[in-house]
Amino acid sequence: MKVINVYDQYFPGQCVYNGVERQGAQVMLIATSEEGTIRYEAAVNFFPHRDEEDYGVSGDAYLAKELYYAKGRRSKKRETALLEDLRKEADALAAQLGGSIDWAHPLRDARYG
Repeated sequence: MKVINVYDQYFPGQCVYNGVERQGAQVMLIATSEEGTIRYEAAVNFFPHRDEEDYGVSGDAYLAKELYYAKGRRSKKRETALLEDLRKEADALAAQLGGSIDWAHPLRDARYG
């Protein structure tokens, strides 16, 4: 199994989960290839982010949604299309966790894999 973060970026976010206030959100598009299949997931992970240096991701305020699963391999065309809808998908996941993402003020530049 090979897992790659096609897209990974951190943003300010608001969420209270398990009684802990979270002020950061990690947004990812994850590709998993295994035995001739490819799966893409959108994922959101809220973390405390108590100061500018705090990127300690706890993992308990994490939610993912499968966007695509089929035989085949990674496709730049498919990834571009999935990235176009990623904000909408991430906002829906954040809402399920009772949180929100501040897209206008990224904490770090996006990383692409």
